[in-house]
Amino acid sequence: MLKRTLNVETFLGCDKAYETSRIVLYGAPFDSTTSYRPGTRFASRAMRAESYGLETYSPYQDLDLEDAAVFDGGDLELPFGAPEQALAMLQQQAAEILADHKLPFMLGGEHLVSLAPIRAVAEHYSDLHIIHFDAHTDLRDEYLGVGLSHASVMRRAWDILGDGRIHQFGIRSGERAEWQWSAEGHTEIHKFDFTGLDNTIARLRERKVPVYFTIDLDVLDPSVFPGTGTPEAGGVTFQQLLSAALRVCSGANVVGCDLVELSPQLDASGASTAVALKLLREMLLCLERPFLCPQLV
Repeated sequence: MLKRTLNVETFLGCDKAYETSRIVLYGAPFDSTTSYRPGTRFASRAMRAESYGLETYSPYQDLDLEDAAVFDGGDLELPFGAPEQALAMLQQQAAEILADHKLPFMLGGEHLVSLAPIRAVAEHYSDLHIIHFDAHTDLRDEYLGVGLSHASVMRRAWDILGDGRIHQFGIRSGERAEWQWSAEGHTEIHKFDFTGLDNTIARLRERKVPVYFTIDLDVLDPSVFPGTGTPEAGGVTFQQLLSAALRVCSGANVVGCDLVELSPQLDASGASTAVALKLLREMLLCLERPFLCPQLV
């Protein structure tokens, strides 16, 4: 008689024990403030299911997820229509991971969910900086009368961190007032691509400051990544994003990460999910590189 086994779906290769892992993945299936096309609540589940079309081995880095110490804790069960309650739950999750001396890596979800781990990491590291890849400024003080919105997430992060500690790249869309507010010295915007990224990384590394790294996947051009709620023409290529993300993961003192704004049902081909998966694999391996190849550090 066959024994019944429990099939727990995790991201490919990320099935190590929590106690021995250095990175903890968790999903934030929330899109209640999405202003255009919803669906990011399905991203983390789709990414796990589709990850088995990937190999654990990376020819880019000659590393393998089978060797990495990554635990996938699954999705939180979040209340729809209650942003602050959902954020509180996600913040607690990140805080517990940090308290156990591990790196929280969240899979969104809309971009508002990034505020939760940012709150937790900022409590843990008082000198925190943010590196933010996105098509949009996300600097509105409110959107449709609401301060907690995917369109205001970086403004709410600024409320916590203050001036000069948010470094934004790939930005190509936003209200005129957002651009003007940033130019007053509140955030550092690099338009259209990743020009200036290496200088930013070098400055932050020299000062030994902790960095929270957030990637809104609509930084990619919609010809590469159509499966997102607010596509914006004029974005970067996959290779540009991969190179930039690996430079951040290897060069900055990254203490928390997220990938957000994949809406898998908006791209029936599955290509957008495949793009997100490969980026996630490479980021995880790059963050693990100092432990997998200590002789190269």
